[in-house]
Amino acid sequence: MNDPTTIRRLYGRRQGHKLRQGQATLVEELLPDISVPDDGLLDAVRLFGDERPLQLEIGFGAGEHLAGQAAAHPGTGFIGCEPFLNGVVGALGHIRDGDLANVRLYMGDALTVLERLPDHSLERVYLLHPDPWRKARHAKRRMVNNGPLDLIHAKLKPGGEFRLGTDDPTYCRWSMMILNGRADFAWQATSAADFLTRPDDWPETRYERKARRQGREVWYFRYLCV
Repeated sequence: MNDPTTIRRLYGRRQGHKLRQGQATLVEELLPDISVPDDGLLDAVRLFGDERPLQLEIGFGAGEHLAGQAAAHPGTGFIGCEPFLNGVVGALGHIRDGDLANVRLYMGDALTVLERLPDHSLERVYLLHPDPWRKARHAKRRMVNNGPLDLIHAKLKPGGEFRLGTDDPTYCRWSMMILNGRADFAWQATSAADFLTRPDDWPETRYERKARRQGREVWYFRYLCV
């Protein structure tokens, strides 16, 4: 297995603008109740109190997609991982407003959560609009690399799904090269429309809307774990 720790250092600011009082209250009062524990093994019973399907989103941004999926699938447990506080605050607002009891959040590196989950325990893993790290010397920082993909594959159930969305041409080409070079992820596209059209069960994110406003194409990739 390639070492997923090649991208363990988190780059960029952990916090952007100063939190407003209501946002700070969410962090102080709601986040502790729905946070992923900092240590120990993780499974559905520990996280949600019962046996249920699990899905995980890597870098959920402001949480629109995570909350949308959780609202659509109340019997599924959703784990969202995001290193940046302002994104976590956004997700907390969606969770509060939607009264979503089936979401747990982790403010930090998604790989540390993946490592603590049982093998073959996830139905889906989402990676939507990740930082593209466009410069060639930064390619090892991309989540779509063989080390992280080895870990994702180990945690997905056979037939489980890895979804990737990006509006960056460099990341699109890189991802196709890496993923299509592996025999353990089967690309589900049979025509261009399959990766140029957002599936009905794929809630739109603000990053996607911004990309389209600015005239950029968005690509939607679905791979099954084989």
